[in-house]
Amino acid sequence: MKTSVILSTYNQPEWLTKTLWGYAHQELRPDEIVIADDGSADATAMAIEYARGETGLNLRHVWHEDLGFRKTSILNRAIEAATGDYLIFSDGDCIPRKDYVSVHARHAAPGRFLSSGAVRLSMPGSRAVSEVDIAIGRCFERAWASRLGGVTWAQRLKMLRPGVLPAVLDRLTTTRPTWNGNNASCWKADAVRVGGFDERMQYGGEDREFGERLVNLGIVPSQLRYRAVLLHLDHSRGYVEPDMAERNRVIRATTVAMKRVRTEHGLKAAA
Repeated sequence: MKTSVILSTYNQPEWLTKTLWGYAHQELRPDEIVIADDGSADATAMAIEYARGETGLNLRHVWHEDLGFRKTSILNRAIEAATGDYLIFSDGDCIPRKDYVSVHARHAAPGRFLSSGAVRLSMPGSRAVSEVDIAIGRCFERAWASRLGGVTWAQRLKMLRPGVLPAVLDRLTTTRPTWNGNNASCWKADAVRVGGFDERMQYGGEDREFGERLVNLGIVPSQLRYRAVLLHLDHSRGYVEPDMAERNRVIRATTVAMKRVRTEHGLKAAA
């Protein structure tokens, strides 16, 4: 199975660099990382070139012009560009633990998509994470998070070391597995069958709507909340507009009510 990681990013070269350090230290490296860039300035391209040279990762940079929040559009271009059979979706501000790719790959199965989340760091904590912390896994230890502060007990529970207990918690949790754009995976063929992401949607539920169409297709979500571990680096959200969420809510409600499987506003290859 060939794996492609798809990372969305926008003008966060420092955070993207830390994220790519995480992929450089994976016990199972992805076959490629496709960076879905929603119109960043040149600093992001420079960060990608630097990371490519330093890490040897197979990095592909998919970019379009900055015309506002168009994450769904650039994600679709990244899906089209991806050569992997299996797609792992995350963001360029989410540092993966060393077993992240292997956990997703190990639990991939026909008729299934995988769902997880992230441990949210404060801004001071985000700045404090170093390449050494990532390389030796120190920043994924609960003691490290406790000393840092700003990470709740419930969040630290997601930082349990690999073993039996995280798997048990994933079976016991009452949290419903949904498509979370910073930590989810599926087969490329399934993403294409539903038409990818709905490009009418902006910030607020656009990832969940994609997952709802996968469910309507008959794809079953599976929970990796305590096993596929990421650290989410803090950032502002200046792209949020009040009317975005309402437009997205209407589209999502229609998808659920009509049991819609494929969007006509998505992948060009599926049109």
